[in-house]
Amino acid sequence: MTNLLVRLFVKNNNDIKNPMVRNAYGTLGGVVGIICNLLLCSAKIAVGLLAGSISIIADGFNNLTDMGSSVITMLGFRLAAKPADRDHPYGHGRIEYMSAFIVAALIILVGIELMKESVTALTGNAANPIYDTVTIIILAVSVLIKFWLFLFNRKLGKKIDSGSLKATAQDSVNDALTTTAVLVSVIISKIFVLPFNLDAVIGIAVAVFIILSGFNSAKETMGSILGGPPDEKLVEDIKHYILSFEDFLGVHDLIVHNYGPGRQFASVHVEVPHNVDIVACHERIDICEKLVFEKFGIELVIHMDPVETDNAQINEAKQVIITQLTAIDPSLTLHDFRMTPKSKNRTNFIFDVVLPSGCSLTEDYIKAEIDAAAKRINKGYYCVITFDKDYTGK
Repeated sequence: MTNLLVRLFVKNNNDIKNPMVRNAYGTLGGVVGIICNLLLCSAKIAVGLLAGSISIIADGFNNLTDMGSSVITMLGFRLAAKPADRDHPYGHGRIEYMSAFIVAALIILVGIELMKESVTALTGNAANPIYDTVTIIILAVSVLIKFWLFLFNRKLGKKIDSGSLKATAQDSVNDALTTTAVLVSVIISKIFVLPFNLDAVIGIAVAVFIILSGFNSAKETMGSILGGPPDEKLVEDIKHYILSFEDFLGVHDLIVHNYGPGRQFASVHVEVPHNVDIVACHERIDICEKLVFEKFGIELVIHMDPVETDNAQINEAKQVIITQLTAIDPSLTLHDFRMTPKSKNRTNFIFDVVLPSGCSLTEDYIKAEIDAAAKRINKGYYCVITFDKDYTGK
C-alpha cells in the first residue's frame, strides 16, 4: 500500500536529496495522516460521548491533535523545500526539525490533558462507562489503522531520513498502544463489575506513556536543532573514502555542519607528503571533494597539510610523543607533527593534540607530561602544542 501511494503521488521518488521530492513525501504523509485521524477522531468522540468514557473521548482528541501534527508536518516540509536566499544562504532545512519538535510538544500536551481528566475521574468517583459492541469494533479498527500509519510513516521517514516523519511514526505507535489499552479496559468492564473506575486508571497509565514518549522525541529532535554530532558511521565512511586516494596519509579536524536533511557541509584536513607534486595533489583534492558530494551528499572543503614521512629523527620523536599521549589518555591523538631545524640549544616540536569530548584533563597537565617526555630524549627539545576539539562527538 505504501509503495503504491508513493508511486502515485511522488514523482522521481528515488531522488530523495531533491527538496521538492522531500516536500512531496512530506505532503503525502501529511494528507494520509489528516484523513485517517479525522475519521478516527470523529468516530471515537462520538462513541465516547455515548458511553460516557473519558479515556475514549481523550483518545479521540489525541487523534485530533495528530491531525494538527500532520498539518504542521506538511507545513514544515513545504517551508524546508524553499531554496536558499540572502537571509538563509544554507537553505531552510532546519524548519523540518522545528516541525518535529512541535509534534513532540503536542504529544506531551495531550498526555498532560489526559492525565488531568483521568485523575479527576478517579478521585471524583465518576461512574463507570457503559459500552456496546460498536465501541469495541471502532476501537479495534482504530488500532489496526494506527499500526498501519506507524509502518507508513516509518517507511517514509527512513526513505528520506526525516525526523518529523519518524516522530509522527512514533506517535502512531503510542496511539495504537493507547487505544489497545482502552480497548482492553472496555472488554474487562463488560465482563466484570469492578469496584473502581478502570477507565480512569487506564487513562492515567496511558497518559504517563504518552508524556514520556513525547519527552524522548523532543530530546532527540532538540539535538538536531542545537547541533548534535554527526553520525558515527558517516564520519568513518568519509575518512575511509578520503584515505583511499593516493598520497592522502591522514585525516583530522573533520567538522560536519548540518543545516537540515540533504544540506550538510563539512571541512577536513588531509595530510600529504611534504614533497608531493602540489598541482597533482590539488587536482586529487578537487576530485575527492566532488566524489564525496556525489556519494554522501556533503559539500566538502579539504585543507592540505604537508608532513615529512622520510625523516628518521622526526619519526622517532613523534613516536615518543604518541606513546606518552597514550599513557596519559588512550583517547588523545596528535597530528601535524613537525620539527624546527635542530640547533645547539633548542629544537621545537610543533603539533596539535586533539581533546576528545568530555576529557577531564587540563591542557596544562597534558603539556607538562609531554614536555617531560620530550626532554627525556634531549633537554634541548621543547613542545609547541595547539589543542584542538573533536567535533565528531568522540
